[in-house]
Amino acid sequence: MNNRDLYPCGRISRRRFLHQAGGGFLGLAMGALWAEAGEIENAILGPHFPPKAKSVIFLFMCGGVSHIDTFDPKDNKWAGKIMDAVGFGDNLAEMKRPVIPCHRTFTRYGESGIPVSDWFPHVGSVIDDIAVVRSMWCNESNHFPAVIETCTGHRGRQFDHPTFGSWISYALGTANRNLPAFVNIGRPSSPVQLTGGYLGATVAATPFNAGETPIPNLLPPKGCSASERERQMQALDELNREFRDTYAINSDIAARARAYELAARMQLAAPQVVDFSDEPQHVLDLYGIGEKETDDFGRQLLLARRLAEQDVRFIQICHAGGGNGRWDAHDNIESHAPLCRATDKPIAGLIRDLKQRGMLDQTLVVWSSEFGRTPWSQNTTGRDHNPKGYTVWLAGGGVKGGTVHGATDEVGYKAIEHPHYYSDLHATILRQLGLDYNRMQIRVIGRTMRLVEDGDGPIREILS
Repeated sequence: MNNRDLYPCGRISRRRFLHQAGGGFLGLAMGALWAEAGEIENAILGPHFPPKAKSVIFLFMCGGVSHIDTFDPKDNKWAGKIMDAVGFGDNLAEMKRPVIPCHRTFTRYGESGIPVSDWFPHVGSVIDDIAVVRSMWCNESNHFPAVIETCTGHRGRQFDHPTFGSWISYALGTANRNLPAFVNIGRPSSPVQLTGGYLGATVAATPFNAGETPIPNLLPPKGCSASERERQMQALDELNREFRDTYAINSDIAARARAYELAARMQLAAPQVVDFSDEPQHVLDLYGIGEKETDDFGRQLLLARRLAEQDVRFIQICHAGGGNGRWDAHDNIESHAPLCRATDKPIAGLIRDLKQRGMLDQTLVVWSSEFGRTPWSQNTTGRDHNPKGYTVWLAGGGVKGGTVHGATDEVGYKAIEHPHYYSDLHATILRQLGLDYNRMQIRVIGRTMRLVEDGDGPIREILS
């Protein structure tokens, strides 16, 4: 068997190195640099054509947002109608459940007049910059399998498929040698949202925090003066130079030396990214920083903007993760209310801030969840999981703002007009980054693995 087919990214030797180095974050940040230097075999290194976007900020709401109560309004005339809910929940037993009314008020915003729920008034105020896709669907109806499907493009774990951001890192490499190509902020629903899979740990997500310590175990000990640190760095540079001269013929050793150099550069670059002291008050206010309900998520989105400014390729933000995710609303759909308040103002602030800085055209903002929620009730006032029809939206990065594409049926159960499997969203994002989804593939264990296997390709109706 060809070892190159089995471990196309040099995964074993890299993993052994990371273990010996004792700095897992380092490996998560190194993949793009190794790809750039030719250390990752078979790296695609696009773009395949001129990109519309340089960075993606991917907002993932963990647990399943109700499209019916947010961006896909329905007439309450069907409230009380008994629907066949077989196949939902934890078994396939026959069950009948009544449609429950939506108690939200929808207002038409902007020149486009797109209706948005009173749970998202701030997002409504920037709706002319947003393309709403109301006809997404996936296969899985439980959280963990649905997260796997929507973040990797594949069902199940019979193969160690990488998450979407890892493909981006693998394909494009890094645009900033001081920062990783793929960053995750916030707690995910599943570790699968961070994995490099068969592409290797070197292209997995690097965790960032909106605080004094952006990456765990990155900073030198407190009390180390700037002059002492400078002497250390000069000594390290001299040792590295001698090491490279001695072992220049060994590419593995050369790559390891570059890894340590990246760690040193990140010690300087990462703290600057999370230092908000130079941000004017009106910008902090845009994100709701300093306000009780919005401070945490606002800081995460401001950090995302600052990372995009530094040309980080893919910035994934997981909101309300852990377990099934707090957007899971089985008991009472009103549990969405505080989550919407926590995210509404920061999301709108991010879009306004990117726009006023001239960054929105080259930054693609995507809002999604692993599935939607059913029109019928569960536990009287809650809604069940619904993979058959739900909403995602996109802004910036060459997207036609103020547009609505696709539709669910009259009660919001199933996508019926321009239905799009979730991989179509992947293909759309790839296209805006200048990547041909048909060429995102790699040989693993003698088999060709593709990021996008199903679906119809990019959602061209929402692209300029």
